[in-house]
Amino acid sequence: MQQTHGVGYAEYCRKLDQRLAVEKEREESYKQGKDVIKDVEHLVHR
Repeated sequence: MQQTHGVGYAEYCRKLDQRLAVEKEREESYKQGKDVIKDVEHLVHR
């Protein structure tokens, strides 16, 4: 948590604004990963 988002777990639990920011970053990262997988699968199945 600290390395990836720059927030320790204790702070993540205490501060709602930090938690929302981290979860937004996670969601964006997840969507980017899904897009990459989709692109690779499209290239493989040509």
